Amino acid sequence: MSLSRRTFLGSALAVPALGAATPALAASPPGDVVGKITVGYQGWFAARGDRSPLDGWWHWSDNWGQPPSPTNHALMSWPDMTDYANRYTTAFGSLGDGRPATVFSNHDFQTVDVHFGWMKQYGCDTAALQRFNPTGGEGPIRDAVTAHVRTAAEKHGVKFYIMYDVTNWSNMQSEIKADWLNKMRAHTSSPMYARQNGKPVVCVWGFGFNDPGRPFTPQQCQDVVDWFKGQGVYLIGGVPTHWRREVEDSRPGFAGVYRSFHMLSPWMVGRIGNVADADHFYTNVNGPDQAECNRLGIDYQPCVLPGDLSRRHRAHGDFMWRQFYNVVRLGVQGVYISMFDEYNEANQIAKTPETQAGIPVGSGFLALDEDGTRCSSDYYLRLTGDGGRMLKGQIALTAVRPTKPMPDGTPPVERDLAAGRPTAQSSQNQHYGGHLAVDADPHSYWESANSAFPQWLQVDLGAVAAPTRLVLGLPPNPAWGRRTQTVAVEASADGGAFTTLVAAAGHTFDPATGNTATITLPTGARARYVRLRFTGNTGWPAAQLASLKVYG
Repeated sequence: MSLSRRTFLGSALAVPALGAATPALAASPPGDVVGKITVGYQGWFAARGDRSPLDGWWHWSDNWGQPPSPTNHALMSWPDMTDYANRYTTAFGSLGDGRPATVFSNHDFQTVDVHFGWMKQYGCDTAALQRFNPTGGEGPIRDAVTAHVRTAAEKHGVKFYIMYDVTNWSNMQSEIKADWLNKMRAHTSSPMYARQNGKPVVCVWGFGFNDPGRPFTPQQCQDVVDWFKGQGVYLIGGVPTHWRREVEDSRPGFAGVYRSFHMLSPWMVGRIGNVADADHFYTNVNGPDQAECNRLGIDYQPCVLPGDLSRRHRAHGDFMWRQFYNVVRLGVQGVYISMFDEYNEANQIAKTPETQAGIPVGSGFLALDEDGTRCSSDYYLRLTGDGGRMLKGQIALTAVRPTKPMPDGTPPVERDLAAGRPTAQSSQNQHYGGHLAVDADPHSYWESANSAFPQWLQVDLGAVAAPTRLVLGLPPNPAWGRRTQTVAVEASADGGAFTTLVAAAGHTFDPATGNTATITLPTGARARYVRLRFTGNTGWPAAQLASLKVYG
């Protein structure tokens, strides 16, 4: 995908206010897109080992031939992998809670099934499946994902439609028609294929954008619009933000093209980043857009976005809710969520880690608590569901966000009590001190004096706490071969007398599964000082530890 789809192409901040919008006069009655929440669904991730035609890390890595890693990835945000049965191990270090860093594949039906299950659960009515140029090497996997989408949509009762993205599609004018006739039109036989005004829905995204990735002339684009309408479809145009005035992200000469669609869905990602921006666009862009669509009898489907998590736009949901409030009070015909699963641009509503416990250590990715407010992993799905209810009149129009970042009754979050805390040790080899086990760097480590068991390492939690489990780790580098260390866990309230919480036992560390080991502590354990006593190591004649995490 050309980055110009997502990056900031201009701003309407200098546009003078054009007055309050008139109440919307719906061009079409409620259907599968009018009066509904539509989510943009990329469905474009794959992994080596998923048996896909690509056999590579599609959209996870810059170099698809190599697994995603700190130096080779295409991400700006990390997925929460809790709900996936099938997971694919990356070359990132362990997550903050010691689990291996894994990702999903859309070529694996279980992934698509999970996603459409979320859509149904959280009130996402319709999925717009993105379809880029299918004539190249990516065509077979896109066809396979489309089949998965149809099956999952039928299973869960979620509508779907094809959304063509013409970015970098050189022979688009002829090939998009052939693809619809020869492949995609067959999916309209599904009872879950979206229909509006009795017609199957198709979207074409990208006509008129002022960038090199979409160089088509107005005449070429008009030909495609007229052809699809001749095929009897309800045609949505994914158009530039400033389509109406043909400025900034829009090239001139496309006024007729834009106004020949049945519905317009102007792009918004990269145009706004806070509540003030959203309000300005409501007055200067969205309102006049709706008025123009009313005049022409065109349906209007503006974007609502959760915000770029990597740029800290989200404001624990206030940013997204303000957009919902603005478009609903405007009387729009539908809402397009940008996007469902766009971890590459950090504007996904799909489940995302709540805290750094679910993020690869040292990766730099942010969790949903980045502004200090803990949000559940499904928070933006829940927020979308509530926005949809407001759109449909099921809850009252309100500027006050009704969705709580954490559901009522949520138990307190476990956190790593040892992170950055003072350490002590029985010995150390050279400069490999105990502090390196609590420094958040998975590659630095403590090592005791060699050939001198037993050895111990302890951490001061700062106050008496109720630890529930320990996650121990060694560097994730495969050069650290599989080994078993014999470890006992001891506790003390004052650093003097220690009692045994967990008797000595062998714990296996294997680079293939993240090189970590978890020790569950007895219920009711209390400690300020937690000490690990090592009495053996099958891989080296010393105690070794790169990561000591104490959760509680």
